[in-house]
Amino acid sequence: MSYVDGFVAAVPTANRETYRRHAEIAAQGFKAHGALSVVECWGDDVPEGKLTSFPLAVQRKEDETVVFSWVTWPSRAVRDEGWKKMMADPRMQPDTNPMPFDGKRLIYGGFEELVRV
Repeated sequence: MSYVDGFVAAVPTANRETYRRHAEIAAQGFKAHGALSVVECWGDDVPEGKLTSFPLAVQRKEDETVVFSWVTWPSRAVRDEGWKKMMADPRMQPDTNPMPFDGKRLIYGGFEELVRV
């Protein structure tokens, strides 16, 4: 089965178009370095929680929107190599394609696919 990297972040709502452009450039890099697919989602119905929620997890501020993204890879090995290449890719350097959000509040992780229907 595939391997998936998942991401949740809080993006200033005013930066929606800047984020979209940043995500498109990143997606091109991921695909060039072995990813099968990249999905970027802009929060539309993301409820506030009392104990846990996406907004709480990323410490979303009033003027921010939660984004949810994932990258699908053929395997963990391809993902590990792909990330090495992504970190060296000129398209992903901060001076070329700066993150339009607070990267310190980005939540991410790698996951083994368990069920696919």
